[in-house]
Amino acid sequence: MDRPPLHTIAVVGLGTMGTGIADILTRSGREVIGIDTNEAAARQAVAALESTTARAVERERMTQSERRDVLARFRTFTGIEAAADADLVIEVVPEDYDTKCQVFTALDTLVRPETILATGTNALSVTRLAADSDRPERVLGLHFFNPAPAMRLVEVVSSVLTSPRAVAAVTALAEELGKDPIAVGDRPGFVADGLLFGYLNQAAAMYESRYASREDIDSAMRLGCGLPMGPLALLDLIGVDTARTVLEALHAQSHDRLHAPAPVLRQLADAGLTGRKAGRGFYTYAAPGSAEVVPDARTPDPAASGAAGRPVAAVGVVGSGTMAGGIAEVFAKAGFPTVLAARGEAKAKTAKERVGASLDRAVNKGRMTSGERDTAMALITPAGSLDALAGADLVVEAVAEDLDVKRALFRRLDQVCKRGAVLATTTSSLPVVACARATSRPADVIGMHFFNPAPAMKLVEVVTTVLTGEEAQATVRAVCAQVRKHPVDCGDRAGFIVNALLFPYLNNAVKMVEEHYASLDDIDAAMKLGGGYPMGPFELLDVVGLDVSLAIERVLHEEFRDPGLAPAPLLEHLVSAGCLGRKTGRGFREYARR
Repeated sequence: MDRPPLHTIAVVGLGTMGTGIADILTRSGREVIGIDTNEAAARQAVAALESTTARAVERERMTQSERRDVLARFRTFTGIEAAADADLVIEVVPEDYDTKCQVFTALDTLVRPETILATGTNALSVTRLAADSDRPERVLGLHFFNPAPAMRLVEVVSSVLTSPRAVAAVTALAEELGKDPIAVGDRPGFVADGLLFGYLNQAAAMYESRYASREDIDSAMRLGCGLPMGPLALLDLIGVDTARTVLEALHAQSHDRLHAPAPVLRQLADAGLTGRKAGRGFYTYAAPGSAEVVPDARTPDPAASGAAGRPVAAVGVVGSGTMAGGIAEVFAKAGFPTVLAARGEAKAKTAKERVGASLDRAVNKGRMTSGERDTAMALITPAGSLDALAGADLVVEAVAEDLDVKRALFRRLDQVCKRGAVLATTTSSLPVVACARATSRPADVIGMHFFNPAPAMKLVEVVTTVLTGEEAQATVRAVCAQVRKHPVDCGDRAGFIVNALLFPYLNNAVKMVEEHYASLDDIDAAMKLGGGYPMGPFELLDVVGLDVSLAIERVLHEEFRDPGLAPAPLLEHLVSAGCLGRKTGRGFREYARR
């Protein structure tokens, strides 16, 4: 078998990332020299490789003979001198410039002139490390994502000093490892972390302000956006101290509040509560390095739920659009008699027919029986007048996202609905308290923000105002459980949880394109492959609608008065040009007309 290019590779730093990179390289047939001044870390890296390869044998992904070969290709040392014969050296030591510079200075005197030196930094300047090296043309960034064996993205970071030969060789290696390399320029955070860490920082600040619990913040982003992990759990995985270092580098460049490290990150780091590796961060873990979360003083007590909710036997839904129909479907499938009220009998009947079509699709896909479909349909009563809601215990409005329209509706519901009925709005951007003040019963008005499509999405943001009563909140939470939705509690401020964290991230992606730092395709690929996101930011913007996204951005900017939240000019220009995304056939990308 021919010797592959970059055959002998040294990995300096055998923490979680270094060990993962060594695992990938040995399995690809490379000779790997693992170097760490800590003998215990070196032993732990060998034990980790033994464990992962043993599991591969158990799952019949590797033979015992192949496993022996892999283990034989991995040798560990405690001195940097072991890297002398390497074709490529990858350093993944802690994110400290002086430490990394010492490693590169030592390597300059040891390795051959053609050896490539790669830094695994995600926050420090690759250009500065290269400039301080004797051979800057061979220095570049090679940024893997955690966990390295599973995540497909690799960012290949070149400086103005890096030779094309070095970039080509490392890019080819990444492809041979089954990764998806993207070429990026040298700036803090590169692509994926440049977008990711602002979002993580905002989540930390949201938790610090006691706006929502850590569990609700993490659940909201997992269930509302389909993310593999909530932001606070991810901060614990990355390391609170590492996140703070990255954010400081990002803030030094951008000077915006989105990247100014939340004080809670410093507080946790200074206390040694750096996340999973310490056994405690935002959450508490069974042991240092464990992924098992254990209860602590901040874990909610289900028994301490406060006020009891009111009984709900009948429900009303106001609206005739997709969201109203989806919410009516949710209640009917859970066994609630549901009045679907719209402006006129014809609109109400059409809305019910759309529910029927949705249920038919569920039957065809084997998700429900025809009998269950018929039962659910029988529970939905279309009505052309709000008077039909007189007997409802809970009314959920899903009309146009216009405050004047919603206020007028709540004034009318106040007249029609019985005392004790809870009145809920599904708004995603308007103040719930404005709806409450349109009634004579503000304590019974609450936000109940379903996500689209309502039958499929598990999350409901339960939004309380300063006037909402505990009984109303308890009632809605109990109903959410009955319809198999996951409620998260939050206050009445722009964006609630999900949109307040999601849309600044989307806006920053647009700004990255405006600055010609990376292409749409590379940014989308970076977030899907490096962050595990189900969609890239530009795919998501085109699905949501650029006009809707711009409206939310404007609300967030107006509420928080943060210059960093100002809508990106490119987003405003596309909306002005009528390029609104998939619904118009063109947004950030063009789509085939149906």
